[in-house]
Amino acid sequence: MTADDTVLGIDVGGTSIKVRLAADDGRVLEEQRVPTPRDDPEATALADLVAGLAVGARATARRAGRDLDAVGLVVPGVVDETSGRSVLSVNLGWRDVPVRDRVTRTLHDAGIDVPLAFGHDVRAGALAEVRSEAADPALGHGTVAFVPVGTGLASALVVDGAVVPGGGWAGEVGQVRIRDGVHAGLRIEEVASAGAVARRSGAPSAHDTVLRVVAGDPVARAVWDDCVEVLADTLAWLTAVAGCHTVIVGGGLARSGPLLFDPLRAAVADRLTGVRLPELVGARHGDAAGAIGAVLLGRQARAASTAPVTVIA
Repeated sequence: MTADDTVLGIDVGGTSIKVRLAADDGRVLEEQRVPTPRDDPEATALADLVAGLAVGARATARRAGRDLDAVGLVVPGVVDETSGRSVLSVNLGWRDVPVRDRVTRTLHDAGIDVPLAFGHDVRAGALAEVRSEAADPALGHGTVAFVPVGTGLASALVVDGAVVPGGGWAGEVGQVRIRDGVHAGLRIEEVASAGAVARRSGAPSAHDTVLRVVAGDPVARAVWDDCVEVLADTLAWLTAVAGCHTVIVGGGLARSGPLLFDPLRAAVADRLTGVRLPELVGARHGDAAGAIGAVLLGRQARAASTAPVTVIA
């Protein structure tokens, strides 16, 4: 590894893809956002897109006197990192798709023969929050939860600096069905997510809902309060089960600042009588966390591919 190494990180979302080309010295050579391919059940269009991005990234790196050394690709849904498959991604229409192999072959056909890391977007975001250059060193010890509140709701646990994959199933907290109360029958993310807040308040986006809450709109306020209450239930159980000392809240909703964090901290504290309260903090990297985590995964894959092999006679 030299100071001239660069890695391309690609974070695939339901509507857009965030791309970051980063050097090992910390310099970001390029950032962009492109639309996610639609009607792509076998991820063939995505593979073509990734190959095109890699070819462009290699050209950018070479103009800077560097070269492209690895690609990190992270996707949403249920992801099995070991087999390289997307087990299920409802937003992308994927079910048991061999994404890593498909992208690897397309990269090879495009003349890009570098290690490819494949992972889960939320677990990659957690890795960025805990292990990037900007991370608080204290987050590398004990149990930390990363909970991005975006279009949906998911979580990732990091224990002593290592992300818990759970065979691809860990962290799907948004899919738990609410059993009692006025929201009985709904899944948690149908109440406690940025997408749900916008939809239930009749606003074009969660940001517009926030503006209506600040302006005193009673409908928006009721939807917001529901979101806080259900999210607090989720974070309280997550903390009680895993012993989290810190819960990092990310995603679009976290950008609302004290409007979210003040009532959320109070609600979590009310639910955790006799249990150590976690520190609730906003994500450092915002919606760039997934792409930054993808870069970190790419670096890991490159290091593994260049590690010396010990031969035992």
